[in-house]
Amino acid sequence: MGVRKSVQAARYDGGMTADQEVGAQVADAVGQLLRRSARAGLYRELTAGLDPAVNEATYPVISGLARTGPATAAGLAAEIGVDRSVASRHATRLERAGLLRREPDPSDRRGTLLTLTPEGEKLIAAMRGRLAGAIDRYLATWPPGEAAAFAGALRRFTEHGPWTA
Repeated sequence: MGVRKSVQAARYDGGMTADQEVGAQVADAVGQLLRRSARAGLYRELTAGLDPAVNEATYPVISGLARTGPATAAGLAAEIGVDRSVASRHATRLERAGLLRREPDPSDRRGTLLTLTPEGEKLIAAMRGRLAGAIDRYLATWPPGEAAAFAGALRRFTEHGPWTA
């Protein structure tokens, strides 16, 4: 048993209450989802064969912009958890590909907003379709009702859980 497995086994068998065990299991699952390597693999899968400007590095920028709507590079960087210069560099690559554009910020004459172009919106729709399709195919193997219960519980956790704004 590797170190990671033995730590998990000790955590689950170490005299925790049922609530603590569930919390630890959820924390471990969320940690797995947040791992950089897990995200990079997912982003590669979602962007494969689409526009060459979109890959595991630029995916967070275009996806984040789709969630936030028009945003400054600094605002988008904060939203997606990267440095402003990284967001700006990736935005430039996406802009050159015609997937986003820079527009004057109406609330700040010196500022610039990043916004998706119609081509960028089409690309986002394709990637979201790929993601939903992959999840649907996987959940189709679950017993009836279990997938819907999971979706409802996950939505509740993300909307009302410990880190909601």
